[in-house]
Amino acid sequence: MAAKKSKTSSNSPPPPPPPFSPGQPPQTIGGYLIQRLQDHGLKHVFGIPGDFVLQFYGMLQDSPIEVIGATREDCAGYAADAYARVRGLGACCVTYCVGGLSLVNSIAGAYAEKSPVVVISGAPGMDERRNNPLLHHKVRDFNTQREVFEKITVANASLDDPLTAFREIDRCLAAALRYKRPVYMEIPRDRVQAKAVYPHQPATEELVSDPAVLKEALAEAKEMINSSRRPVIIAGVEMHRFGLGSEVVKLAEQAGIPMCSTLLGKSVVSEKHPLYLGVYEGAMGREHVRKYVEESDCVILLGAFMTDINLGIFTANLDPGKCLYITSEQLRIRHHHYHDVLLEDFMQGLLKSQLKPPVAKLPKTKEVVAPYKAKPNAPVTNRRLFARINELLDENMVVVADVGDCLFGASDLTIYRHTEFISPAYYTSMGFAIPASIGAQFGNLKLRPLVLVGDGAFQMTCLELSTAVRYGFCPIILVLNNKGYTTERFLQEGPFNDILNWNYHRLPEFLGGGRGFEVQTEGELEEALTAALANHDSFSLINIHMGKLDISPALERLAERLSKKI
Repeated sequence: MAAKKSKTSSNSPPPPPPPFSPGQPPQTIGGYLIQRLQDHGLKHVFGIPGDFVLQFYGMLQDSPIEVIGATREDCAGYAADAYARVRGLGACCVTYCVGGLSLVNSIAGAYAEKSPVVVISGAPGMDERRNNPLLHHKVRDFNTQREVFEKITVANASLDDPLTAFREIDRCLAAALRYKRPVYMEIPRDRVQAKAVYPHQPATEELVSDPAVLKEALAEAKEMINSSRRPVIIAGVEMHRFGLGSEVVKLAEQAGIPMCSTLLGKSVVSEKHPLYLGVYEGAMGREHVRKYVEESDCVILLGAFMTDINLGIFTANLDPGKCLYITSEQLRIRHHHYHDVLLEDFMQGLLKSQLKPPVAKLPKTKEVVAPYKAKPNAPVTNRRLFARINELLDENMVVVADVGDCLFGASDLTIYRHTEFISPAYYTSMGFAIPASIGAQFGNLKLRPLVLVGDGAFQMTCLELSTAVRYGFCPIILVLNNKGYTTERFLQEGPFNDILNWNYHRLPEFLGGGRGFEVQTEGELEEALTAALANHDSFSLINIHMGKLDISPALERLAERLSKKI
């Protein structure tokens, strides 16, 4: 949703900037880009070097920004994505085409899920491109890679001209922070040290809401909420991205409105808050949450993208005529659309609106879970595993869930605070969790990742654990080993869902670091978790054998309700 920009009006062109003062070293394109990344709080960049980007890598190496080498470019992208979710901005740096095009899937996921990642790619020098030579890594023409990234970034630029490159850097970084989506910058290797023609200062533009539209939208929102019988808040992923989680809690507490989250927005508020109901995800969600939300006459959707996953594969039942829907891109109240209103301004306006809806009556039947007690000889089941995980979580952990039933099972976990749950819960790209745990730990060294990953997803990116060994990280990795793609089995069974059973717990031997555990019973699970929690020197990998058709309670709920519907 576009907002107005404050600007000064003038009928005459601005005067040219002054030349460099005597003794003042000219800025370079590469140096300015690095400085602007630092200005935005970036301390790490993920990537893999290559000849077209080596000169810029050298500049990074000499800067305060630490370069974190990944095993694959797509892993660097996943790590930068998780880093951005924790810190507010991430970056990855790769070489031309063979590096950049390997990033496409992970950056597409960051775009889909609104994660601001800066993609920096090297490129052939401008002088090398004369007569269109067949340089290595080139595909079709020299613009091919940039044109690909145009589709999956919110802004992109080729930093090939010292007259425009500095403004382009500012523009792209501003877009990443404004829209919370990836941006792409390509720097030819003979322009890294190119000097500015004139001194450049970062441009500053303030985004503002249209005051008349904001006032009218808030008036309708206030009337809708105050006249409702049973309002409810659904907090989504943008409350994470724009740092508005505390505002959601304030709004709920001021007005006494119960709140829940989407799966993608899970952990936006503490799930131990007395007004928190749970995750709303249609038929996959717990019944008391689904019923409360769908029987509400005023559903306040804050920064929520209602994807098929968030809606429980479209089993949700929300009437748009009873919804107030606000994101950074659109504002709709019932069937009325408002434009030029910033998400932050609308949230602040709601907090000042003196909302007084009826006192909420929370569901009487919140599920009470009996304390977990291990049955030493019993095989590990999905339901029991997640019950055990729920008890070991604390405020020093961040749960990183991959795609599949480990994601659905994780929806029932109780998460305490902001950024304690990271998952590709909309784009659902397998292989996300292991490299994302590296990015999350670099993003906040005080958080210890607990990684939930199926065996299929683990086989895709597991070697990124070598980065954990290299930096002495201590994530706990739980591999849900059910010999294949269990979620797919419930859609269409076939041998294509089977994968080779690895000795996952022996991976530390190969990597030269970490500890591995093989688990088949609850007693063995207890021993492995106890040892893993005590191991702060290296990663711990627990290979948990499970039945091929053993599924999480969330997937069970979905299957049961879909069967009734079908």
